[in-house]
Amino acid sequence: MNYIQVLAIGDVVGSAGCGFIRRHLPHFKKLKGIDIVIANGENSADGNGILPASAAHLMESGVDVITTGNHVLRRKEIYDELDSNSFLLRPANYPAEVPGKGICIVDKGRYRLAVMNIMGTVFMENLACPFETADRLLALAKEEGAKYTVVDFHAEATAEKRAVGFYLDGRVSVLFGTHTHVATADAQVLPWGTGYITDIGMTGPADSVLGVKPELAIHKMRTKMPVRFDYEDAPVQMDGCIFTVDSASGKTVGAERVSIK
Repeated sequence: MNYIQVLAIGDVVGSAGCGFIRRHLPHFKKLKGIDIVIANGENSADGNGILPASAAHLMESGVDVITTGNHVLRRKEIYDELDSNSFLLRPANYPAEVPGKGICIVDKGRYRLAVMNIMGTVFMENLACPFETADRLLALAKEEGAKYTVVDFHAEATAEKRAVGFYLDGRVSVLFGTHTHVATADAQVLPWGTGYITDIGMTGPADSVLGVKPELAIHKMRTKMPVRFDYEDAPVQMDGCIFTVDSASGKTVGAERVSIK
C-alpha cells in the first residue's frame, strides 16, 4: 500500500527558527521520507510578521507551502508576495480585499494536494465563519481535482479547534492547529480518517515564552506596561507532526508528533 508523508511544522519564530529549518529540515525529510512540507511562517521575520526574505528562506530550505495567521499583515512588504506567490497563504476567512488567498494546489504529478489556511474566531479577530469557510474551500479543492486536503487551522481556543476537526472529519485528509506555540499531546486519527492535532507547537527558542525572552513576558504580565518583545537567544527546537496519508483513500492512517532539538 502506498502512502504520502505530510510534515506540518509549527510556527517558525524569527531568524533563529528559520536558521534551524535550514540546518535540519533537508536531512529530516530524507530520514522520514517526507513528501510534502507545510510550515506556518507568520512569525518568521524578526520582530513579528513575515517578510519576503523569510518566506524565501523557508522555501529554499525545503518548505513546500507556507501558511500564516493573525500576524500575516503586520509587515506591508509581504503584501505583493501574498498576491504573487501561489504557495504563500493567508487565512481564507479574511475579507476578499485583503492581499493573497487561503488555498493552493500542490501538483506532484502522481497526485494533487490542496492546502487550506483558516483562522479561528474565538478570542481572535471577527472574521468569516471558519466552518462556512472550510466548506467553501473544500468545494474549490474538489473543482481543482485535489484528492488530498490539508488544513492549517490557526486558532486560540482548543474547543474551537476540536470542533472544526470533528466537523471536517472524513472530509479532509489532515487538520493541524497552530497559533499557541505550545504542542499538544493529542496527535491522532479521528474516527472517519482525518489526521488531527490541536496544536503542532513552535520552531523557535525552547526556553522562552512563545519565543520571547521570559523576563519580558513576565514584566508585561505583572506590570501591564508596554514592553518591546525580543526573541530569546537560546537553543532552538522544531515542533511538528508527520501524517501518513493512504494514497488510495486520501485518509490518514497515522499521526506522529515530532520535536527536534
